[in-house]
Amino acid sequence: MKKTDTAERVRKPRAKKTEKLAEKKPEERPEDLPEVANDSLLLPEIPEPTVPIVSIGDASVEPEAMSFEVFISRKSQLDGDFGFAPLWMPDCMFDFQAHLTDYAIRGGRKALFEDCGLGKSLQELVWGQNVLQHTNKPTLILTPLAVAQQFIAEGEKFGVEVKRIKDGAVHRGVVNVANYDQLHKLNPNDFGGVACDESSILKNSDGATRAAVTEFMRTLPYRLLGTATAAPNDLPELGTSSEALGYLGHMDMLSKFFKNDRNNSVDTGGKWRGHAAPRAYVGPQWRFRGHAEEPFWRWVCSWARSIRKPSDFGFEDRNFVLPPLIQNEHTVAATKPREGMLFAMPAVGLREEREERRRTIQERCEMAAALVANTGQPAIAWCHLNDEGDLLERLIPGSIQVSGKDSDEEKEEKLLSFASGQSRVLVTKPIIAAWGLNLQFCSHMTSFASHSFEQSYQSVRRCWRFGQTRPVVVDHIISDGEGRALANLKRKAAQADEVFSQLVRYMRDALHITRGRTFDKKEELPSWL
Repeated sequence: MKKTDTAERVRKPRAKKTEKLAEKKPEERPEDLPEVANDSLLLPEIPEPTVPIVSIGDASVEPEAMSFEVFISRKSQLDGDFGFAPLWMPDCMFDFQAHLTDYAIRGGRKALFEDCGLGKSLQELVWGQNVLQHTNKPTLILTPLAVAQQFIAEGEKFGVEVKRIKDGAVHRGVVNVANYDQLHKLNPNDFGGVACDESSILKNSDGATRAAVTEFMRTLPYRLLGTATAAPNDLPELGTSSEALGYLGHMDMLSKFFKNDRNNSVDTGGKWRGHAAPRAYVGPQWRFRGHAEEPFWRWVCSWARSIRKPSDFGFEDRNFVLPPLIQNEHTVAATKPREGMLFAMPAVGLREEREERRRTIQERCEMAAALVANTGQPAIAWCHLNDEGDLLERLIPGSIQVSGKDSDEEKEEKLLSFASGQSRVLVTKPIIAAWGLNLQFCSHMTSFASHSFEQSYQSVRRCWRFGQTRPVVVDHIISDGEGRALANLKRKAAQADEVFSQLVRYMRDALHITRGRTFDKKEELPSWL
C-alpha cells in the first residue's frame, strides 16, 4: 500500500464530518416562527420585582438608603428581646431583683449571672410564674440535687405554687421543679419555658449534661439561665450558655471573637505535654482577637446581666453587705516522706499530688476533726475522697456524711437533717452539695486542697452569702507537699475575680449605650460606576 493511500484513508472521515456540519440548517430566528393563535399558550408576564421596605427604628426606608446600617447591625451580633411585658411582680422583691426579673421576662431568652444570696431563686420563680400565665403551659426549673425542695419552700413563702416532678409526671398549671438527672424523662413540648438554676453545669463543651440540656431547650421560646459562676475557668465557657439560649454556638463564638495558640478554631481538645513524668494535659490557650474584646463584652451584655451587689446597677446595697471572710491555712507534716525521698518535697504533677493526698489522709483528717469537734456550732467538713469522708465521720462526733453511694433520696434526707439542726457537722464532697443550697446558719468549714476554683468558690458561698450575719471562717488544710495546688487555686481565684469585674464593668456601661445608629452622610459613588 502506498503512503499516499494511507493518508487519504485517514482524512476521509474528517471530510465527511465537515460535510455533515455544512448540511445542518441554520436555527430559526424568533421572527420566522409562526404566530400563536391561542393566547393561553403564552407564559404569563412576570411583574417587575418590588423593592422590599426595611424598618429600622421608627423609620421605614428602602434597603438602598440604609444598606450600610443594616449591614453593620447584622455584624454587631447584638441580640434583641423575644419576651413579653411582665404580668405579675410581687411586692416583696427588692428593687434590683424586680429590675433583673423584668429584664429576663421581656428578653425571653436571657441569663442572670448574680452572686450568691442575691435572690436568684425568687427571680426564677417569678419568671416561671409569668411564663406560665403567658403561655398557659407549665414551666420547668432544673436544679442540682436537694435544691428542688428548697424551691418548693421558697414558692410557699412568696406565693408561687411549685410542685416537684418525679418519674416524669408533669404537673399542669404550676411551676415544675426537677433535678438535672431527671431531664431524660421529660418532653420539652409539655412546657412553655425552662430555667436552669446553677447553669454553670453547662460550662463543659463536651459534657453529656450540657448536650442534653441544650437539646431540650432548643425549641422552647422562653429560657433562663442563673448562676454565680458563669465562666469559672476561662471566658470561652460563656459560649455554652449562649448556645443554650439560642444565640451564637460555642464554636461560632470562638471563631468570631477568639484565637488559640494552635492557629485554628476547631481544635478544642487537650494534648499531653512532655515525654517523661510528670506530664501535663494541656488544652488550647484562647485569647481575644485584636479587635474583638470590646465587641465580645457588648455581645454578652445583649443576652446577660451580671451583678455582684445591687450598687453595681445603681441600687442601694442596704442589707446586701457581706460579713468578713476569715481564711486560715494549716499545713500538716506527713508522718513519713514519699518513697525514695529523705524528706518531704512538693508534689509535682497530678500523679504525685494524688499520691500525696492519699498518703496524708490520716494527718489532714485529724487536723480537720480537731478544728470542728468541740466548737458546739454547725460546721461543714469538705472532702474529696471516700476514705477522707469515712475517717472524718468517725473522728467527728455528731457528724453525718453524704457520699456518692447514697441514693438521691438518702442524700436529700441527710442534707435536710443538717439544715434542720438534727446533725451538727456535715461531711461531704463539693461535687455533691456545693451548689444551690442556702446554709447561712453555718459559719465554719474546713476544706482540703483542690485545683477546682468553682468547687472551692461554691463551697465557701454555701455559708458566706448575703443573709449571713456572722463572720465566716474557712480552714484550708494541706500537707507540706500540696503547696502548688493551693497556689494554683489562688491564681484561678484572682483570674475569676478579674473576669467577673470586667463583666460587671461592661455590663454597667451597656446600660447607657443606645443601639441606634444614624448615618446622615449620603454615599458618594465614583463616576465610573
